[in-house]
Amino acid sequence: MGKGKKPVFEIDAKTVIDFESDFKHKLLCDGITFSLGSVCVYSCAFCYVIPMLVKQTAIQMVKRQASLLDRGLEDVVIRRRDALKVLRKQLTMNKPPGVNLQKRAVVFTSPLVDPAPNMDMAIETAAACRMMFELTALDVRILSKSNLLPKIAALIPDEFRHRLIFGVSTGTLDDVLANSFEIGTAHVSKRLASLHRLQDKGYRTYGMLCPILPQEDYDAYAEQALEAIRVDRCEHVWAEVINLRGDSFTATVEAMEKRGFLKEAERLRGVCGPGSTEAWEQYSRDTFEALAKRVPPEKLRFLQYVTDKSLDWWWPQQSRGAVLLGAAAGH
Repeated sequence: MGKGKKPVFEIDAKTVIDFESDFKHKLLCDGITFSLGSVCVYSCAFCYVIPMLVKQTAIQMVKRQASLLDRGLEDVVIRRRDALKVLRKQLTMNKPPGVNLQKRAVVFTSPLVDPAPNMDMAIETAAACRMMFELTALDVRILSKSNLLPKIAALIPDEFRHRLIFGVSTGTLDDVLANSFEIGTAHVSKRLASLHRLQDKGYRTYGMLCPILPQEDYDAYAEQALEAIRVDRCEHVWAEVINLRGDSFTATVEAMEKRGFLKEAERLRGVCGPGSTEAWEQYSRDTFEALAKRVPPEKLRFLQYVTDKSLDWWWPQQSRGAVLLGAAAGH
């Protein structure tokens, strides 16, 4: 058990690196990601991770143990036992044939869990980055909903500082609204302050406007969001509307309503509820247009899941910074 609100479980894992990650389609990496845990300290209502992992044998064992504590998987933290040892083996003796780790490329962390929700995990992530820098030629792109990324930066020797690229999730700028469905995370204002500290010290940074909720005024949102991340100091800007499926839709709407954000919840229901396909598509286009008018196309990375029906409109938008995802896009 951990000291925080969530019980902490450890599982054995043969890998922490994915050498062929689909995150390369999002342009967040060149195909390699690593995750030091499986289920996060935070509890975001829209999280996609647990449905993706729940069938794994080790996760099922934790699920049964958690149920004895009257907890679900979303109410526990799952870390990977000896994650740094596993990482070293994957970078050396267990490296797949044909993988060239001495070629300059970008690794992303983390597809599964936040890499810096507390100091223990920030220190572990920093150790993983140092190992990556010492054994490979890879840069590391880090994404977090915490304000502890400067702590990671401080633990990395200066000779490697140019190989770190820092970003924080800032899709919703209002602290109280964001914390209604991103449970346990640092306030967005604190995340932004940590990003600014890194920028002021000359670290490489990028923007992550995700998830972006439906807005009353998309142009006003874009102006405010891009100013908040200091877009001129970001190497790239990723952006994405919210993609809610099944229970995540209900959980997110209910979380917003519980905190009194009735207008925002109703707008979300209008683009994600039953029969809302056309409304969701318009919301996506409005969000993209507002950002594409203000961010140079070589800097913008607007992530959009397309369908056979919407592909014709989105295909030409790639020249303006749209990144097309899903089966209709060919992956």
